[in-house]
Amino acid sequence: MQNNLTIKAIISGRVQGVFYRVETKKAADLFNVKGYVRNLPDGCVEAVFQADKETLEKMAQWCYQGSPGSAVNDVDIQTDLVSQAFISFDIRY
Repeated sequence: MQNNLTIKAIISGRVQGVFYRVETKKAADLFNVKGYVRNLPDGCVEAVFQADKETLEKMAQWCYQGSPGSAVNDVDIQTDLVSQAFISFDIRY
């Protein structure tokens, strides 16, 4: 059993209306990451990722790239905030 960790990323910039959540889900599924992604009222995107440390580092790096139409200004990473175990990666609305 792998030792999974949880991080929360708040992504700012042009990240809504540019398929950022859909592309985040594709990347999370590719890396076998659990958690969720959702838009925030302030125009940012929040993503919670749960995986092993190496995989979380890959997802955090991916957040800077984002979807082809996005323009990421910043990614604020917070660690170990969620204690719940996720069973999938979902887009929340």
